[in-house]
Amino acid sequence: MDTNHSYYPPGVAIAGYVPNTLSTVQILAIFTSTLTSVLAPCYFLIRRVRPSISTAEMATALWFVLCGVIHLGLEGHYARHEHHIGASSHVLSQLWKEYSLSDSRYLTRDSFMVCMESITAVCWGPLSFLCAYGVVRDSSWRHPIQSIISLGQIYGDVLYYGTCTYESLVYGRHFSRPEMYYFVGYYVFLNAFWIVIPSILLFSSAKQTSNAFAEIKRLKAQAKKQ
Repeated sequence: MDTNHSYYPPGVAIAGYVPNTLSTVQILAIFTSTLTSVLAPCYFLIRRVRPSISTAEMATALWFVLCGVIHLGLEGHYARHEHHIGASSHVLSQLWKEYSLSDSRYLTRDSFMVCMESITAVCWGPLSFLCAYGVVRDSSWRHPIQSIISLGQIYGDVLYYGTCTYESLVYGRHFSRPEMYYFVGYYVFLNAFWIVIPSILLFSSAKQTSNAFAEIKRLKAQAKKQ
């Protein structure tokens, strides 16, 4: 167990830790360019398949493609390699080690992290791609799947924030380095997307589902009158 590193709390043991060979700028550049290389072609493909798609629906489809890539690719890598993520120099492992400056639990085989990320990768990853397809095809079955994914994302994120906050308030353990850009930029800002956007999509699907049942009820009442 290596304790010669800059993660918090000071002295936390990380199995076989090796420092990153890539700089923060390089890691972020690889991450953003990879996502762009996936989302840009998807945008043009969706436009070709469904030219009349609205801006909101396009954004929703791309959101689920983004979720699929991150959940299945990035979080799937963590779920598969969590036992030696700190000792790995794979580019995705280095990305995780960069993010872990805001939450070292990812490098210490924390049971919640392993379970939460594994469920996210296995369940929400494939379903996100399926939901993106449903959005593009304007399929009615997309809304139940969208609701399931969004609720799961919100629940996982709330638990993620909650467990870290509990550790801080009750036990005084802080997993983020003291520099605010790690805590605010990585921990708060990046994860907040998976509460705000899923909440909007969950509300949208709930509204669509409610309207559908209301329409069925209206048609039944109309048929009885005839």
